[in-house]
Amino acid sequence: MDSIYFDHAATTPLDERVLEAMLPYFKSEFGNASSTHQKGQAAKVALENSREIIAELINAEPSEIIFTSGGTESNNAIIKGVLEVSGGKNEILTSPLEHHAVLHTVELTKRTGGHPLYLDTNPDGSFTAEQVKKFLTDKTALVSLMHVNNEIGSINPVGEIADVCREMGVPFHTDAVQSVGKIPLDVKELGVDFLSISGHKLYGPKGIGVMYIRNGAPWIPFISGGSQERRRRGGTSNIPAIVGLAKAMELSIAEMDDLRSLYIKLRKKLFEKLDKNLSSRYQVNGPISGGVPHIINLGFQTDEGGGLDGEMLLLNLDIEGICVSNGSACTSGAVEPSHVLSGIGIDKKIANASIRVSFGKSNTFEEIDYFVKKLEKVLTRMLTTAS
Repeated sequence: MDSIYFDHAATTPLDERVLEAMLPYFKSEFGNASSTHQKGQAAKVALENSREIIAELINAEPSEIIFTSGGTESNNAIIKGVLEVSGGKNEILTSPLEHHAVLHTVELTKRTGGHPLYLDTNPDGSFTAEQVKKFLTDKTALVSLMHVNNEIGSINPVGEIADVCREMGVPFHTDAVQSVGKIPLDVKELGVDFLSISGHKLYGPKGIGVMYIRNGAPWIPFISGGSQERRRRGGTSNIPAIVGLAKAMELSIAEMDDLRSLYIKLRKKLFEKLDKNLSSRYQVNGPISGGVPHIINLGFQTDEGGGLDGEMLLLNLDIEGICVSNGSACTSGAVEPSHVLSGIGIDKKIANASIRVSFGKSNTFEEIDYFVKKLEKVLTRMLTTAS
């Protein structure tokens, strides 16, 4: 079997229908949307049409959609832009399980007087509105909690958290990079003030994202230097990518229910095969049920309960043509476990020997069979070597 790609939470291939929509804006319709001539105005029309499509898909107003280079920029711009106009409020409430685009940005606010606060973690990686409420004070400038965790797939009750924040007059931001096109998302229903989206997680192009900023929410621009995006984000508009993002969101949301059904079936098949072949050697990190079905985090151990070399596990699977990921990072020459797995209390030995499997729309049951077969082979080889 050719290479199997089980890493869709990291990035997705570009949908051919998305590429088809983008191509004219690389070729004949190449104008700058800020230009007043015909080519420029054609690009401007494409830009505003895309904005309207995306707004309608998430039940926002077109004026609330700002295009960025991706989720990382959106998170940075929202957090820093809110803190700039906080009127002396300096507390930013988040969780230790957030993507580093949030965690690092929040930590950096200390340089300018920011005071990060972190929620206590729960075993399933989600947080409750009650937990958030206990932390809110008259010094809270912003709450930032992701909608779906990118490593373990847990879902936060964003609507309930937003209600609590609104009662206290605190702006609320959610990183929705892993939820758009996977679960229903209506910004008015959720009640969020700020939301981040990234194109390459839903079969769109890389290098494009969205900030949803509710009209009237306290915020000032992070990137200046141009009149683009109503002076809220300077820089020449990336028309091909913007058109691609709108098309990708359109397709992903239209096909969401069918794909969710597929992911549930693939997940069930995976657990059936793992229970049959590797029942004593694996565990599920994070929610077994209740999270998004396409993200599964698996930890492995020896028969004696010892740890395995996670990097070698990943490399051996890659040699077998299987693309998965883990959350480990090399810091000062030492492999450290994923901050998400450590945060939910996973033992370091297991956390270091864990992989994330994330399904996409092209994955098949045959690929599940092949994956478990090769995984069993790799684990047996590694255990033999270890002994």
